[in-house]
Amino acid sequence: MITRKRLATGVCALLVALTAALLPASASADGPAAKESPKVELVLDVSGSMRAKDIDGKSRMSAAKQAFNEVLDAVPEEVRLGIRTLGADYPGNDRKRGCKDTRQLYPVGPLDRTEAKAAVATLAPTGWTPIGPALLGAADDLGEDGATKRIVLITDGEDTCAPLDPCQVAREIAAKGIHLVIDTLGLVPDAKTRQQLTCIAEATGGTYTSVHRTDELSRRVRQLVDRAADPVVTPVATEGAGRCADAPRLTPGLYTDREAFGEHRWYKVDLLPGQELRASVSVSADRAVNDDYGVLLRAVTRHGREIVRGSEAGDGRTDVISTGLRYPKPEAQDADGDDKPAAETVCLQVSNSFSAPPAVKTTPGMPIELTVDVVDGPASASDVASFGLGRGWWLLGALVLAGFLAGLIWGWLSRWRVAVWRTH
Repeated sequence: MITRKRLATGVCALLVALTAALLPASASADGPAAKESPKVELVLDVSGSMRAKDIDGKSRMSAAKQAFNEVLDAVPEEVRLGIRTLGADYPGNDRKRGCKDTRQLYPVGPLDRTEAKAAVATLAPTGWTPIGPALLGAADDLGEDGATKRIVLITDGEDTCAPLDPCQVAREIAAKGIHLVIDTLGLVPDAKTRQQLTCIAEATGGTYTSVHRTDELSRRVRQLVDRAADPVVTPVATEGAGRCADAPRLTPGLYTDREAFGEHRWYKVDLLPGQELRASVSVSADRAVNDDYGVLLRAVTRHGREIVRGSEAGDGRTDVISTGLRYPKPEAQDADGDDKPAAETVCLQVSNSFSAPPAVKTTPGMPIELTVDVVDGPASASDVASFGLGRGWWLLGALVLAGFLAGLIWGWLSRWRVAVWRTH
């Protein structure tokens, strides 16, 4: 005789079998392999000059420690982070020994915030500034696997271990093709330090930022760590023109350029009806500039008619100023209502109103980052949404069908049980 427990067990087994048969193959079977977690190594200068008390009334070392604590609290879970020092251990005058003074303070891997903070707390300004050897050590720490890798170098001075040129070291690291970007931050930098750190960053497609306050340091390092967690495409060097007709034609991506003080630069983007242009620009003041400045990003037609603009003003409290714009191009229709897929060339103008004190060199121009993205406009949003929910519809359909079949079987079994009971 079939008991109620056996019936329930049989129905559950049938449901499992039906669901397994109806659902598509799992992502692990036919999908791409899991992407490796990004890696970041923070390289901190602990040389003797970090004793200088010129950041918010305290030493550069104290400002760096405070910023590190704030950054470590905010590191995304998926980021494998390490810390390397330079000039932290050897206080003497032997140049050969001083130029080997770099070590990994915290290994690259899952972050133990308490342990990392405790390691940083023990640091005290000590020795030389071997930037080149530190970059080589950091590159080895990060390895050559397929993960995206980022070095964030924080220093207050130029390398003291020539002839090992840190800019050449950065070029050699870039030539390895190991997806490693070096970003540099200069603490109250002089002109030589700016030049060297800018060269290091540009060699690997990274960024340079000068820092004069603790909150600037903390905010910028956090931005760079977050960028590693959600990496953008590798920046592509381009050169804007003096007018739209001569401008380079850009496709979606991230671009770098340099713009002189008070200059206007032009770029071109092709846009189809029903698409939306999204663009943003950031200008970095990599040298001393006068207060009160701004950046303007305009989208205009080839005939000079302005479509939309974005602008932002600054007053000297930050070294990076950004703005953006969005332009959705309407669907074009003829008299019969049929779509005409005619492309439009949109001209993007980047302008700035920076100025500098007389003693500051205005060449080369300031670094800019221009982001261009072209997406389907609202008219196609429903199509995109339906496509993105493909796997969800499979699951929903499978569950509905399995439930329907289970109901039929359960009803048939219930009737059979009643008939058996009546015969007895």
